[in-house]
Amino acid sequence: MDKLIISGGCTLNGEIRISGAKNAALPILAASLLSETPVVIGNIPHLHDITTTMELLGGMGVQLVVDEKMNIEVDSSSINRFYAPYDVVKTMRASILVLGPLVARFGQANVSLPGGCAIGTRPVNLHLEGLTRMGAELSVEKGYIKARAGRLKGCRLMLDQITVTGTENLMMAAVLAEGKTVIENAALEPEVVDLANFLNAMGARIEGAGTNVLEIQGVESLSADGLRYDILPDRIETGTYLVAAAMTGGHVKLKNVRPDILDAVLDKLEEAGADIQVAEDSIELDMKGKRPRSVSIRTAPYPAFPTDMQAQLTAMNAIADGVGIMTETVFENRFMHVQEMQRMGANIRMESNTAICTGVPRLTGAPVMATDLRASASLVLAGLVAEGETVVDRIYHIDRGYECIEEKLAQLGAVIRRVPH
Repeated sequence: MDKLIISGGCTLNGEIRISGAKNAALPILAASLLSETPVVIGNIPHLHDITTTMELLGGMGVQLVVDEKMNIEVDSSSINRFYAPYDVVKTMRASILVLGPLVARFGQANVSLPGGCAIGTRPVNLHLEGLTRMGAELSVEKGYIKARAGRLKGCRLMLDQITVTGTENLMMAAVLAEGKTVIENAALEPEVVDLANFLNAMGARIEGAGTNVLEIQGVESLSADGLRYDILPDRIETGTYLVAAAMTGGHVKLKNVRPDILDAVLDKLEEAGADIQVAEDSIELDMKGKRPRSVSIRTAPYPAFPTDMQAQLTAMNAIADGVGIMTETVFENRFMHVQEMQRMGANIRMESNTAICTGVPRLTGAPVMATDLRASASLVLAGLVAEGETVVDRIYHIDRGYECIEEKLAQLGAVIRRVPH
């Protein structure tokens, strides 16, 4: 198990390229199960979760060919097993996304209940209720979801709460259903829109992506017909490097980005004192050597401030000027980084689902332990501004969501290295 060792105190300057979005790549890889012909997916990030998804698809008999640029050709015509085993699914809850495509196209699935980050309850009941409404017969036996169906039937689905993976799973199931499916209270996330665009490129008929009502007219089959589809850039990776630059008083330019899906994060960074210049596919942030000002946030589903950026803003507030109040409304367990930051000297007080951060002039390097993906990133950011050396352990979490984080930070001037445990 590797760890990262960071010598703090460097200002980040320079340019880096942002990778494709993990949270778009995973559902799109699952959606490739719906195509009767091979499809090529590009701008795929080189991440542990991608490798896990490929292992999952390969175990079903799907043929996968990867080139040197991480373009993946997926051919599901050879699929012969409709099974997602616990050993794979326990490491990544996005594995549940194969359920909808398998039931829709093949009429059967046997999928383990998911695992993933320990950041709170993320029930799959909405996925199951929706598929049942569409005519699937479902049971949960020995930790596995067993599903059987003839051709699914379109219907109206009102989701009790906003769920990204639930919206994605039901949208994928609906594209091959008989008749029209309407999903109300659908998630608005850009990654959901990317999935809808990919499905439409294969012949699906989805309207309303990016709004809270999706209308899906079922079709008989989907076919890629030589399609190559590039995943959208990762907005959370983008936000993480912008915050890192802001914390260190730096000046960075990030390329291959989508500024239009980062409004909530950019607004907060400007409030913190950053000068931000936006072009069509780049963002430049300049702190001019200044210490950031504290900001207050309240996480909520897109387009509000993303829960996946809360830990990074907490790290910034730890050394910012003033008091910032961070309220987490999406996951109840998402402040596990606070305890580790307190070991580094952060002045953070917890009240229920709120962290009250009073900025201190400096943090002190310490050994810390990552508990989930975004918490890991926030501890790396804290290490960048801490006096002395910070050792971040259990970084396999980071490798699930950040491509070569130590290399990209080193490109910007950070003193950081990966060492085997």
